[in-house]
Amino acid sequence: MLTMEIDSIRVSLMNYQRVVILKEKDAERYLPIWIGSPEADAIAVKLQDVSVPRPLTHDLLGAVITSLGGQVAHVVVSDLMNDTFFAKLVIARDEGNVEVDCRPSDAIAVAVRSHVPIYVEDGVLDKAGILMDKESDEGIGNEIAQGRGRQGTRAITEEEMRSMSAFSDFIQDLPGLEDIDQGGSKT
Repeated sequence: MLTMEIDSIRVSLMNYQRVVILKEKDAERYLPIWIGSPEADAIAVKLQDVSVPRPLTHDLLGAVITSLGGQVAHVVVSDLMNDTFFAKLVIARDEGNVEVDCRPSDAIAVAVRSHVPIYVEDGVLDKAGILMDKESDEGIGNEIAQGRGRQGTRAITEEEMRSMSAFSDFIQDLPGLEDIDQGGSKT
């Protein structure tokens, strides 16, 4: 598992979809994950330390976990199949850890509230991670597909590359994305 940080939440100017960009800690690979507007807002509210008058859904989930004797230990983006990411909340209890399947957007929203690490399985980052060309600030695609994968890692097949269509589209649209600034507006 690789430790990730939230790099940014962006909105596409072409279709107004939200993307959370995770960055590999101590490396230059990024993982774009398309998320819904409510989840993007829930993550941004907490990252920007905006107080809300009533608990949001992810605040409620954290409170339920705590009141039942658990504690969120970390979250993991655990798999990628057919352009869909899968994640798990790992909850520590006296009896041992419990893993709960969830969407990555919900896992990330819970992680920022619980101040716990966000991990990504190596295989997920190998499939969907992108490098940024520092000169042009454009995505240059999956490092393994570009032939720069870690030693001993297999190359992505043509069929797997076709199944990654959403990420190819993301890379092509990258210059059309804008960061959501501190006030929640597009920059």
